[in-house]
Amino acid sequence: MADMTTGDHGEEGGRRYAVTGPDRGPDSSVAATGRPIRVTVWGENVHEREEPEVAARYPDGMHGAVAQGVEELLGERAVVRTATLDADADHGLSEEVLRETDVLTWWGHAAHDQVSDAVVERVHRHVLEGMGLIVLHSGHWSKIFTKLMGTTCTLRWRSEHDRELVWTVDPTHPIAQGVPHPMVIDEDEMYGEFFDVPAPDELVFLSTFSGGEVFRSGMTYKRGHGKVFYFRPGDQDYPTYFHPGVRRVIANAVEWAVTLRARREVPVLLRHDTGDFYRGFDYTGALDPSARVGS
Repeated sequence: MADMTTGDHGEEGGRRYAVTGPDRGPDSSVAATGRPIRVTVWGENVHEREEPEVAARYPDGMHGAVAQGVEELLGERAVVRTATLDADADHGLSEEVLRETDVLTWWGHAAHDQVSDAVVERVHRHVLEGMGLIVLHSGHWSKIFTKLMGTTCTLRWRSEHDRELVWTVDPTHPIAQGVPHPMVIDEDEMYGEFFDVPAPDELVFLSTFSGGEVFRSGMTYKRGHGKVFYFRPGDQDYPTYFHPGVRRVIANAVEWAVTLRARREVPVLLRHDTGDFYRGFDYTGALDPSARVGS
């Protein structure tokens, strides 16, 4: 890891930092330590490398634009790094990186099938342990999102320069604070219902489009100890991640998605006898020999 105690920004191995303070370890809650939120912005970075018009639109990559928005709006409250599909064998998402990530943002489209199943399992475990996950636009069909949702995550779509209006359904929600109602996106890809995802814990935003379609465009879920937010806007053919309202939503979601727990751990099965208030003495399942009656 780079030294995060001095300077304004740093780069190392594709990582971009808004440097604001020391990293105090994976098991310290943000509330307890006062340290900034550790954000990893993951982007596929395929369109930007293969399509000159996308590279011109996003000269620092779409992941770069998302990272810049988080840095711009959260400032010293966040420390940001980026990772991409071709960063290394782990797509920049090693065990060490994920252990040092409070919130992961995910954008993918053209290469969902190229994401390693081992990396998906690793990210899934970290979400269950308490890492926040923000899935953006076509990340709805990523391996990690479909695994967390347990459905096809399919939808209707059209890329014909539709105007999108993003309506705030829950104005009291932390992710909606400071977001215009409606938020107007002059041009973007259309997503429409039916969107095959589970009913969300919270519906924060609803989008309408030029063709009359509607779409649940901002939804929250809890999976294990982790918080998940899906946010619709952001096709590679439009400069959506420079939109101030879109950046505000993503920055708000980063702060919302932090799980305040003393430790990162997967929920486990614990035996509990009536009248007792112990944690099960490391019992983790019915096949644990040490937990059998008479042992």
